[in-house]
Amino acid sequence: MAYHHGRLRESLIDAAVTAIEQEGLARLSLRDLARRVGVSHAAPAHHFGDREGLLTAIAADGFERLASVLEEAGDDFLEVGVAYVRFATSERGRFEVMFRPDLHRRDDPGLTAAMDRAGDVLRSGAAAEPGDDRTNGLAAWSLVHGLATLWNAGAISIDEGTEVEVVARAVAGVLFGRTAGATGGASPADPVR
Repeated sequence: MAYHHGRLRESLIDAAVTAIEQEGLARLSLRDLARRVGVSHAAPAHHFGDREGLLTAIAADGFERLASVLEEAGDDFLEVGVAYVRFATSERGRFEVMFRPDLHRRDDPGLTAAMDRAGDVLRSGAAAEPGDDRTNGLAAWSLVHGLATLWNAGAISIDEGTEVEVVARAVAGVLFGRTAGATGGASPADPVR
């Protein structure tokens, strides 16, 4: 097989995410993954050991990416929430794996560190809001995670062409007593039908 550019592990993860988005998590196999990337069927096993190892690597990669996106959103907790929803809806394959502890090794050091990094960003934003930090954090996470999950499932009726960020800002604004216009975002009359 002719795969020699030095990024095989990352390419396998990306190909697995694409496979999950195209065919669903249940159909993901190391053998199919090797075929997709054009390497021997032993290559994925060499990098991940087994399917659970692959899913652990996808989850760790997802949490690292999520942490970066959340950090880039800045100090405005509402905008951090919008960034969370944006990530979840644009990285559906990773998102589907990240919050399924039954699929991966929760004690993996890389996964634990990535989860802690993302969690630290969310906790620091919750601490900046008035009220109890833990309750704020859980309320905000529940809201944005639930919104993203509903969006990904196609369960939300919205006006055609409405972007997820507009809906996320409007919905998250309710939690923090802000209107979408107050955060500098678009302020549709009612993006959700």
